Amino acid sequence: MVTYLEITAIIVAGMAVRQADRWWFSPRRGCLPTVTLRDVRTLQRERANNVTPALLMLGHWLEITGWCLVAVHSGPVGWAVAAVAGAVKFRHLQEVSHFAVHGVLARSGRMGTVLAEAAVHVPLGFPPVSVRRRRHVREHHPNATLSGTDPNLRELRDAGLHAGVTRRRFLLALVFPLTPAGVATTIRGMAGNLGADSGRWWRLLGFAALPAAVAALFGWKALLFAYAVPRLLLYPQLAWLSLLVEHRWWDAEPVTGPPAVVEAARCLRLYPRNPVLALLARGTWLPYGDLYHYAHSAHPAVRWNYLPALETRALGTPTYTPHALLIGEGAVARHHFRALTRATGRM
Repeated sequence: MVTYLEITAIIVAGMAVRQADRWWFSPRRGCLPTVTLRDVRTLQRERANNVTPALLMLGHWLEITGWCLVAVHSGPVGWAVAAVAGAVKFRHLQEVSHFAVHGVLARSGRMGTVLAEAAVHVPLGFPPVSVRRRRHVREHHPNATLSGTDPNLRELRDAGLHAGVTRRRFLLALVFPLTPAGVATTIRGMAGNLGADSGRWWRLLGFAALPAAVAALFGWKALLFAYAVPRLLLYPQLAWLSLLVEHRWWDAEPVTGPPAVVEAARCLRLYPRNPVLALLARGTWLPYGDLYHYAHSAHPAVRWNYLPALETRALGTPTYTPHALLIGEGAVARHHFRALTRATGRM
């Protein structure tokens, strides 16, 4: 019988293992007298390695192991906690692999791809890294918010977010992954991802191995609450909210100039004056630089460790800096709704 002390030790051990990568790449370690793009890239290149990223992935999966045990040895409250924690862990793994897609997770781009495939894309049913790189780096980044070319904007439209949307339909779209249509979309997406590289039988085998291992090692409670519910419901919702706060999707100002100028007009920065909510977001649904999407969009080859310093000391903030996600006059949800309904006069 595993005790709660042992479960806690596993989760804490996972957190501790992850800190090796954080410490190694920290801009506070050593001397970074100025924060220019050249300074950051030089430091990032000097510290690039293949070991701490592997420890980072290992730490996350150790934590997931602990949350599986929480689901097994707890009642309904523990099931809910394990489900939320599992979703947060999957969200973190998604963002770590996002930087592998950009080629800045490890020293070797090949090693970054291997880590992303083995620890994230294959077990969680994501597309091959090469496919995600094409969609994200080549199709989304240069064309963010541009109708007809940005795949992310197309994804939002398919969920019902388009000009003239009604208030009811807009509210449903905010929780689209939790709706029956959203769950069906998630399942179809996973099936399509597994078939995107049909010649690689190991992708399907690796995807099936994770739930099989969870069921064999921990039982149905862990399979349901620490894997199935997070992967099919809660993680997609967290990723969806993250997508909604990346850009001014429907009222971005078309400007030209350097990347920082272009991105300042079409990105947004959530919680710029609320350190508590910003810290909560960074630890849960906007991890690993996702809160700093403006800095990432302006300089996508910079690792997440340096985005806060780059924003604070070199870039500043974009034009739109909302204080809230859902509620309030300047909240992201209200801003998006106004942008979508402006053409028909509904506010």
